[in-house]
Amino acid sequence: MPLRSQKSWLKVLVVFAFWTVLGVAFGVQFHFASEQIGNPVPWSRALTHSLCDWYVFALLSVPAVLLSRHFAIERPHWGRALLVHFFASIVFALSYVALRSSLALWQSADSRTIFAEAFTSLLVKSWHFDLIVYWVIVAVSHAFSYYEQLRERELRNAELERRLTEARLQALQMQLNPHFLFNTLHAISSLMHKDVDAADAMLVRLSELLRHALEATNTQEVTLREELDFLRRYLEIEQTRFGKRLKIEMNIAPETLDAFVPNLILQPSLENAIIHGIEPQARDGEIQLLARKEGESLHIEVRDNGAGIGNKQIEDGVGLSNTRARLQQLYGASQQFTIANGPGGGAVMTMILPFRRAAVMTSVSPLHAISA
Repeated sequence: MPLRSQKSWLKVLVVFAFWTVLGVAFGVQFHFASEQIGNPVPWSRALTHSLCDWYVFALLSVPAVLLSRHFAIERPHWGRALLVHFFASIVFALSYVALRSSLALWQSADSRTIFAEAFTSLLVKSWHFDLIVYWVIVAVSHAFSYYEQLRERELRNAELERRLTEARLQALQMQLNPHFLFNTLHAISSLMHKDVDAADAMLVRLSELLRHALEATNTQEVTLREELDFLRRYLEIEQTRFGKRLKIEMNIAPETLDAFVPNLILQPSLENAIIHGIEPQARDGEIQLLARKEGESLHIEVRDNGAGIGNKQIEDGVGLSNTRARLQQLYGASQQFTIANGPGGGAVMTMILPFRRAAVMTSVSPLHAISA
């Protein structure tokens, strides 16, 4: 059975159960009340009489609900809707009296009772109550309708927010990839006249790197293990360029390898350390990449032995500005991204993310230092 049909039948069963509970409750009250006044009514008759009352109301509630959905009491036509429901409530009450009188005659053992007498008697007894029942049905129908509209609006807003966030993240990622590509091509061109073999090796590694990046374009989060695999390819390009001048050391806690991180998030930070911390100086450069778990957070640090940032204000380039924007889009206030002077010199980039582990865990050994 289709899911929609199952939900429809479930809704019908819930409505039927609701009216049945009302009928049973009033039947119990009818039985005990009749005993109190000294004119006891058997359980079977009390329950049958009460259930017939409320099943007639259940039958008439269907057009009442449909009418309330079509003529909702809301601006700008609330006056017209009220007038429609006023006349509808009269029709509802008269219909109830007519149907219930017919049932009463069918159930009655007294053949001398005529419809007009039963109709008049019931009209006097239940007229105001019938009107109240109609307006309660309309009120409950409006309440459910407003709730459904609110839920639909929330779902629609959530879907729009999700699409907007994905569009922003994709735009930021697309902006980052050309930035990295242009910097790498510039490095290759500078090597072309100095070391053709090195430039050729960089082109091969760049092609592998771009293939990996293009395959992961639609993925916003990957495991740290996958991110480090991509980062190694980038670092191989940079080490071909700098040779022994560049040393990269990784100290990655094994339990962090299956933690989720934004895709292509580490490369801009390493690139920033190389460009601003290593490239300007003549001496050998060292970069450390550290990852550890602290409580419910993943701490990632990139340290270099460059000149540091001093007392100047840092102006983010394309890569770091994209990093900040992506972290904000993905994690909001649950993330931190800072760049500061290191305690022993150089600069330290710190990234703190919510620690979320991938479902499938793999036994791994700690990563070792990578150096030229």
